[in-house]
Amino acid sequence: MALLLSVASCAVLAQDVASPSPPAQRVVGEGVTGTLLRHSQFPSRLVAARNVDVWLPPGYDEAKDARYPVLYMHDGQNVFDPSSSYTRVDWGVDEAMTRLIGNGHVRPAIIVAVWNTPRRLQEYRPRKALRGESFIPTPGAPPFPTAEIVADAYLAFLATELKPFIDAQYRPLTGPSDTFVMGSSMGGLISAYAVMEFPHVFGGAGCVSTHWPIAGGIVEDYVATHVPAPGRHRFYFDYGTEAIDAQYEPHQQRVDAAMRARGYRPGVDMVSHRYLGAAHNEAAWRDRIEVPLVFLLRP
Repeated sequence: MALLLSVASCAVLAQDVASPSPPAQRVVGEGVTGTLLRHSQFPSRLVAARNVDVWLPPGYDEAKDARYPVLYMHDGQNVFDPSSSYTRVDWGVDEAMTRLIGNGHVRPAIIVAVWNTPRRLQEYRPRKALRGESFIPTPGAPPFPTAEIVADAYLAFLATELKPFIDAQYRPLTGPSDTFVMGSSMGGLISAYAVMEFPHVFGGAGCVSTHWPIAGGIVEDYVATHVPAPGRHRFYFDYGTEAIDAQYEPHQQRVDAAMRARGYRPGVDMVSHRYLGAAHNEAAWRDRIEVPLVFLLRP
């Protein structure tokens, strides 16, 4: 089990944040590689407080003048620490980044893992893609009130509260060409939505096993009309062929076609991968995590 060890107090939060964050604590334990700091119950005026984990690349403390790109990840409890992951299997991003930095396949980067809350589904469903007072999440399910969706508040939290704090507390490169967002399933949806709603903040999205079927695939239409012009943004998409992922291929193909029609170039500023036999879980995403990391953080 991971342990939290007190380290130096954090700098004052950006003015956007409701109240000071508790001092960062270092997370150590089996399955945690490198320097991982936890800001417990990070406050917000927009959404519920939650833990935020920050992983620092090797050499961060020694290279005092170096600045780094930043990747924001959803479902943060599953990203680094197996003891906090749903299935006790984490994505292994700390191990993957250590390997990739070591062999020069990615730029050293800061990874910010934002934990979810009991309102995960309300925070990760793209609000502006949904029409009417309610929608049917999946066939046969009861109607879900559209008013309960708070994805726009969640993205505003990332862009106007958390990012200013990270920019002040750590040493990031702050522009969109060095700021990325990634998640899986509903986290893939909110990652794509983040770039569409905040293209001046996020320059790329990693959308892993994206749950496009939500509400009959209505988010696909939103992508076709709201994806930013190509040239300054990058999108990574993938899906498996087992479990829930078996539903994804026709949806992803429509998204890919819309991206190409917009001018995105496969292999350049967008990629879309199919993983035969891959299911919908942390173990499957851990197996291929290096692929989106290289695409977003390539030298």
